[in-house]
This record gives sequence, structure tokens and C-alpha cells, in this order.
Amino acid sequence: MEEELVEILTKKQYKITTAESCTGGLVAATIVNVSGASEVFQAGFVTYANEAKEKELVKIRNQKIGFIFQKYHLIPTYNVLQNIVMPLLMRGMGLAEAQETSMDTIDMLGLSQRIGHKPNELSGGQQQRVAIARALVGKPAILLADEPTGALDVNSGKEVLKLFENLNQMGNTIVMITHDLNVAKHAGRVVRIVDGEIYEN
Repeated sequence: MEEELVEILTKKQYKITTAESCTGGLVAATIVNVSGASEVFQAGFVTYANEAKEKELVKIRNQKIGFIFQKYHLIPTYNVLQNIVMPLLMRGMGLAEAQETSMDTIDMLGLSQRIGHKPNELSGGQQQRVAIARALVGKPAILLADEPTGALDVNSGKEVLKLFENLNQMGNTIVMITHDLNVAKHAGRVVRIVDGEIYEN
């Protein structure tokens, strides 16, 4: 069974991370003993206390996952640069290093001329670019985008989708949630949930 799982994950180019408590790490131990598992097994951790488990999950969310929201969730009193470096500061990185680390992402998203602007001085599309930069700056393993075009006008939405396509071509994994079928058409793989059932096109 373990060999079949690794084979399926390898074919689909998926990676997995395990979180275990009562099993004591048996799942991870079983998987890593299979030939080729290092290609699909990204990480595993074992905790026995809920507090320790939550701390580990917070660490994974901060370092492995980038979040992009429909409403941007930018800090209104911070400028563009301050919003973007926030995840790096939360990791314990110094301010000067965080700002320097962020500049490539800022340039890539066309925000270098806006780093001193507050969110209310930006268009909806620009605010979403800031949110995307904030999610990308820590080089996460995966980006989770919840209705990323839902609050944007048509043209700004198209710009964001084009940006996602470019990021995906650069090797970034993006999981996007949307109710808009036209938006879903831009994805390389579409999974639909209808009445609690999962369908893949």
C-alpha cells in the first residue's frame, strides 16, 4: 500500500507533510522506508500536547504556506513595504534584512514605485499585488488564494490571474478557491465540490 501511495504521488508530482500524535510517527516512518519517498515526503512532525501541536502548525503556516485573501487584509496604517515584510519579521528576521530580502518580490510585482504608499492610496488591483507579494516573500511551498479576484474589477482581476499564471510557470504551487467558472478556466487542474461530492475535470 505504501509503495502504491508513493507511486501515485510521484506520478501526480504531489508532496505531503504528516502531522501525528497518537500514531507516534508511524505514518511518516512507514512512508520514508519506501524507495523514492524522499521525492514526495516534504516534512513530518509528532506532538503529544495540543499546545505543542498548535505551535508547530503556526510555524508551518508561517514558513510553508502563503495566504492570499479576497479582501487583501493589509494593515491600513502600514505602507506597502511594511505590509510586505511583516511575515519575515514574524520569523525573527531583522528589519534591514527583511527589507532587502523583499525587494526582488516587490520589483517582480511592479510595486517598487509604491513602497511608501498606504493601502488607501492604492487601487484594488495594486492592493491585491501587495497581498500577493506578502504571501510570496517568505518563499512558501504553496500559495492558498481564497477568491483572489472577488473584490476586483474585471481588468484588475485579469491582471491578477495573469500574474498567477506567470508565478505558476516559475514553479510556484497555487491552490485557488473560486465560485467563478471563468476564473477556474485559468487553472491547470480544476476540482469541483458539488453537494459535498468531489469531481475532477
